[in-house]
Amino acid sequence: MGGFGLFLLYSILFSILRSSTALDSVKPSEPLRDGDFLVSADQTFELGFFNLPDSKSRYLGLRYKNIFPQTIVWVANRDHPLSNTLGVLNITSKGNLVLVNSTNDIIWSSNTTRTVKDPVAQILKSGNFVLRDGNDSNLDNILWQSFDHPVDTLLPGMKIGSNLVTGLNWFLSSWKGTEDPAPGEFSLQLDLNGYPQMLLKKGNKIQFRPGSWNGLSFTGNAEVLRPNPSFTYEFVLNKDEIYYTIHSLVVSRFTLNPSGTPQLFTWNDQTREWTIFNAAIFDQCENYAFCGAYSNCNTKKSSVCECLDGFTPKSPNDWNLQVWSGGCVPKTPLKCSDKSGFLKIKGSKLPDTSSCWFDRKIDLKECERLCSLNCSCTAYANLDIRNRGSGCLLWFDELIDMREITEGRQDLYVRLAASELDKITRKRMRQSLKAGIIAGSVILGIIMPLFFYIWRRNLRKHGMANRSFERNDYITEGRKEDMELQFFNLNTISEATNSFSSSNKLGEGGFGLVYKGILVDGQEIAVKRLSRSSSQGMNEFKNEVTLIAKLQHRNLVKLLGCCIHGDEKMLIYEYMPNKSLDYFIFDQTRSKLLDWNKRVHIIGGIARGLLYLHQDSRLRIIHRDLKGSNILLDGDMNPKISDFGLARTFGANQTEGNTRRVVGTYGYMSPEYAVDGLFSVKSDVFSFGVLILEIVSGKKNRGFCHPDHDLNLLGHAWTLWIKRKPHELIDECLTVSSTLSEAVRCINVGLLCVQKRPEDRPNMSSVVVMLSSGNPLPQPKQPGFFMERTAAEVDTSSNTHQSSSTNEVTVTILEPR
Repeated sequence: MGGFGLFLLYSILFSILRSSTALDSVKPSEPLRDGDFLVSADQTFELGFFNLPDSKSRYLGLRYKNIFPQTIVWVANRDHPLSNTLGVLNITSKGNLVLVNSTNDIIWSSNTTRTVKDPVAQILKSGNFVLRDGNDSNLDNILWQSFDHPVDTLLPGMKIGSNLVTGLNWFLSSWKGTEDPAPGEFSLQLDLNGYPQMLLKKGNKIQFRPGSWNGLSFTGNAEVLRPNPSFTYEFVLNKDEIYYTIHSLVVSRFTLNPSGTPQLFTWNDQTREWTIFNAAIFDQCENYAFCGAYSNCNTKKSSVCECLDGFTPKSPNDWNLQVWSGGCVPKTPLKCSDKSGFLKIKGSKLPDTSSCWFDRKIDLKECERLCSLNCSCTAYANLDIRNRGSGCLLWFDELIDMREITEGRQDLYVRLAASELDKITRKRMRQSLKAGIIAGSVILGIIMPLFFYIWRRNLRKHGMANRSFERNDYITEGRKEDMELQFFNLNTISEATNSFSSSNKLGEGGFGLVYKGILVDGQEIAVKRLSRSSSQGMNEFKNEVTLIAKLQHRNLVKLLGCCIHGDEKMLIYEYMPNKSLDYFIFDQTRSKLLDWNKRVHIIGGIARGLLYLHQDSRLRIIHRDLKGSNILLDGDMNPKISDFGLARTFGANQTEGNTRRVVGTYGYMSPEYAVDGLFSVKSDVFSFGVLILEIVSGKKNRGFCHPDHDLNLLGHAWTLWIKRKPHELIDECLTVSSTLSEAVRCINVGLLCVQKRPEDRPNMSSVVVMLSSGNPLPQPKQPGFFMERTAAEVDTSSNTHQSSSTNEVTVTILEPR
């Protein structure tokens, strides 16, 4: 049968199944029969009988309801399939789930030990099939659950590990084949010997060891070290249980396929297919203990296995024949009476921890002391690498199953004889000195000609006579790294702007005027001229010069250079022919030029620009004045964030700042900033959320009026959302009938961004994912500054400061009292 024929057949079967009876629970009086389906409350999962395409055997299993072809995540009778379609799932009077065949033989049972008077079976939103007491409103009071008996799939919230109280073990076991859900030969489990570590086994033999948990990932997996907004990974170790789990904001599943490969899938709602988000890539070095003891594995080197410094092959002949399993031994054998020290090995997958001793409370210094006191201790390391490291791991056996990880952040300290350690230290110092001399010579040979060329070019182009830049101590003191800017002289800028003619004036901001100019080579520019009478502009001008000179992104306005001559201070930007965003969206005529596709494009561009500022730029930057007039549009209507006069930089580990001088624009400032002066990346997220709602609705947040209430735009949007009428917020000039769901999704994201509490708001990396995917979104909570206004406030709200909406790079300063 051709591909289309199979698709048609599956579609017909799919339609037949969907016409079957859907149950919300199974009770002793209401069993689940073949052809019926038990459905979760959110319609995501369903439990029913199925058979695989090339098999006549029938199974009771759990799958996604609205994903086709069927994706099975749990099977009850994987060892004992039914041979006909007369299976029934029932609950006994004592509260035990049983699956019986046509002759009432029990094929599978939950073997529940507790009894209740009113047992009921349901599927929770997480995909957990549970048996509980129907008279108990506490959903956590569960008699039995499928999450305690995984098959080959780990859903978000499921565990791999062990319950130390009940003795229950949670592990994944592969299917025997793609058409046979019987237990296969591969399993993924948490080994509890020594310090717990994840193991992939084939039968009883270890195939691959992802390693122990270091606070961010398994030590053998550098990929998880990169934060991802869609997933969080958790490892729990306490007196009651030890387990690993995944939490996800998107539809996802982690599976162990029949060939033993762990894979993480995410569902793409647009393409209607599963995509591999992450998968284990096996090479020689992933084979357990491939290089033997005291050896590092690296497939990029000519010799895959290499003894650690201070060690030598146990069998040189085997080693030369590339038989590395014998491993290495110390060059200088150690006795308890010998002096010893520790060699630091950077970026390595930690050795097998099955014989380790660990303590989660002591620091690395104490860890070293304890290892030094015990001559059987072969190595030590931090247990957790977060926050500069904590906890202690001690090894008392050979160090096996190591590999080099270039992106790893875990350091291992290996015990060596003091004499051997001295040799290695001297050798490394000689190598570092030699490398430093070579690198210095190369860099000097490149930089000097380049520096001379740039100096000569600037000298010819602009002349030194009209530059008084050297007189500005805020540039020359500690800012030499920022002197990448082009410096224009005053005559050049005056000629370009026709002597700052009023006909060239583009707009006016809080710190001065903005003019259009054309350079001699024909390049169009925008000149921000700092007002001499401004009492607040100097700091903001310095801030903008030093910040934006470092930023390079397609959604940030480009600073071409600056001009400083006496009291004159100017910034020269690329010219934006389509002026600013508020020039379009708040004008009844011009707003019609922004169709829905353009608005979505603008929203996405602003989001990517903010993500760059918050996470990907050289400096971590909080903009603090994100609004429509500070979003400029180029000739292709690409949005570019401008005006960094109020921006602040953050350290890599800094999450929040505080100021006594609150500056910004009412209607866009977050509650914690406007009231308490606290700002963070979540302050910008709030402003971005306001912008989304303004772009979708075509209305301003501040000054918004409605005949039925005195709420601002945020309050109006929230009211429509809880009434399930978000479509009424959409700008009347838009035709979005075909993309209504996309518009509602943008409103949902906007409301998530303007939630009152900063910790409830998503970060920009999550926002970008939300906007670009079709995955389900969380429900928003009440927004900040959601309030009724008095009639007097409504009357005065329209009399706020309006910054010009032309091609400006301005700052609106309002200081709340």
